[in-house]
This record gives sequence, C-alpha cells and structure tokens, in this order.
Amino acid sequence: MVQVICAGIISFLVSIFVTPLLIRYFHRRAMGQEIREDGPKSHARKRGTPTMGGIAILLAIALGYLGGSLAALATGHSAFTASGLIVLFLTLALGLVGFADDGIKLFMQRNLGLNKTAKLIAQFLIAIVFGLLILRFPDEHGLTPGSPFLSFVRDIDTIDLNLGGGVAGTLVFLAFIYILLAAWSNAVNLTDGLDGLAAGTTALVMAAYTAITFWQFRNSCDAVATAGCYSVRDPLDLAILAASGLGACVGFLWWNAAPAKIFMGDTGSLALGGLVAGLSVASRTELLMIIIGALFVLEAASVVIQVASFKTTGKRVFRMAPFHHHFENGGWPETAVVVRFWIISAMSVMLGLAAFYGEWLSQNGAGQ
Repeated sequence: MVQVICAGIISFLVSIFVTPLLIRYFHRRAMGQEIREDGPKSHARKRGTPTMGGIAILLAIALGYLGGSLAALATGHSAFTASGLIVLFLTLALGLVGFADDGIKLFMQRNLGLNKTAKLIAQFLIAIVFGLLILRFPDEHGLTPGSPFLSFVRDIDTIDLNLGGGVAGTLVFLAFIYILLAAWSNAVNLTDGLDGLAAGTTALVMAAYTAITFWQFRNSCDAVATAGCYSVRDPLDLAILAASGLGACVGFLWWNAAPAKIFMGDTGSLALGGLVAGLSVASRTELLMIIIGALFVLEAASVVIQVASFKTTGKRVFRMAPFHHHFENGGWPETAVVVRFWIISAMSVMLGLAAFYGEWLSQNGAGQ
C-alpha cells in the first residue's frame, strides 16, 4: 500500500506546485484561452485564462509513477512492468497530441488548433501501437497486459474480440481498441468545459481504479489461486499509475476550481482520456468503466444526440451541447452545475465499485 500512497503524494505535490509556475509563465507572455463566440455569455470573463495546464498533469503522473515504482522496488515488488509502461505510453502519447493542438492555438495563433482529421489520424496510430503492444509481453504465467476478451469485472470468455487469432481477428481487436480509445479520450475532452469539471470527475474515477487495481493485487491468482481471484498482469503497477492520476488531478484542481486560474487544455483532457481507456483494458474492466465513468458517457452522448437530432429534424434537444452547457444556459450558476455533476459522478463511481465488489462476493459464495 505504501507504494500507492507514495505515487499519489508525489503526483499531488508535483501538480500543485508546477501548475502555478505554468500560470505565471503564460501570464507573462499574455498567452491565454480564446472563448467560443457561441458559448455561454458568462464565459466571456474567461478569455485570456492560461491553458495547457495539462503539462503539469502529465509531469505529475510520470513522476508519481516513477516514485511509486521505486518504492515498489524498495519493498520487494515488481515495478516498471509491461502493463504500467504501456498504459503510461498511451497517456503520454495522447497528451502529446493535445500538446500539439494547444500549442498551435497559443503559439501559432490558430484558434482551431489541430483539425479533426489530424486528431483522428494521431489517435488511430496511437491506438494501433497500443493494441499491438497490449497483447504481447506475457509473464511467467502467460498473462499479457491486455486480453483479447471483452470484459466487465473480469474477462467474458465467450466474447473473443481477437476471434481466436489470425489477421481478421487482429483487425477486429485493433478496431475495438481504436473505438474505445477515441471514445474515452474525446469524452473526457468534451467534459472539460467548466471550471474543475473534468479534473474533479477524473479524480473520482482514478480513486475508484486505485481501489479496484489494488484489490486485484491483493486477490491475484498469482499469489493465491482461490475463488474470485483475478487474472490481471501487474495490478500493483496499475494501482500506482491510477494513484498518480488521482494525485495529479487533485493537485491541478486546486488551481482549476472556479474561478479557474488555468485550464488543462487538450494536453490534459486527451491524456486523462487515454489513462481512463488504458486502465480499463489492462484491468479487464472495459464495460465496468462505462458505469464508473458514466458522466463522461453522458457528456459524449449529449453531443451525439444533439448532432443527430439537428441533422435529421433541424431541431436541437439541448440548449447547447455538451449538456453541462444546457444547464448553464438555463440559468444554473457554473459552480452549481459542476458540483451537481460531481455528485452524479460520485454516485456512478459508488455503483461501479458496488458491482465490482458484489461480483467478488458472489464468486466467493458470500453474496447473500
């Protein structure tokens, strides 16, 4: 447990102390966020607020993972494992895509940043590399960082996304990984529209996955092959990475809470979306993540519904999408929207953890 705590503390400290350095840097250069003309009128006051705060989040996650892994080595546990490094690669790679997008907006004065095609191509290439790596590097028990099977709380053995192997199976699995990756990274990106909303929600999700992966570590089939044990490669390393994400988000939230002194930008939101996706794959909980990250799902769904409705009927379902702006345009104060959405996220996290623990109880014959 000390390794996980170290990772969380280090990432929190890095995030909370590096973020103000970024605020001062961007303020000195008068480089700030432009605000959409069609956005809520109350957002006009945010024009010029520094962005690219995701740099601090990425640095905090990387250093938190490094510190937690060193603590793991010092206590006799494995560290810098294939699972942790592959998920960290995914997080940093998507963060670099976001960094390019934010950098174009700030340094080249192009308000739209990377175009949609460039973003999708970058996400596609990253997804291909991640998908190819995640089924390699078996440990001494034959476990790879990811599984070809679709999973809820653990693998569903009847749904083989790899179709038993072969070229066709590989293509199907890679297509699934791309859809998963694009969905989560864009969902977190869409949620990042109000002060503290994405950072607070992701912190709750990371707290849940810190608990889930540490529980998988304590009940690993590698240690004790009992009923309900988990066949997950490197769960402790995943717990260290999730704790790093938690600490980074909480530290950043100190400065990002309303009124935000800095925004995470695509640098942070795309990276955190990648971390969400990677942890779900490596911990064999892709479908469970839909419950735990339900707020992200709702935000993305509101955009899909809005676009589909407008294109087919010419009418809008929401005043504005993503739907946090629907309530804001309806007169809710921004802080009220954020806090209530945090409550929704906390409830979905509790429901997801209850489903996870309830499944373990049922496997052990204790679910009475």
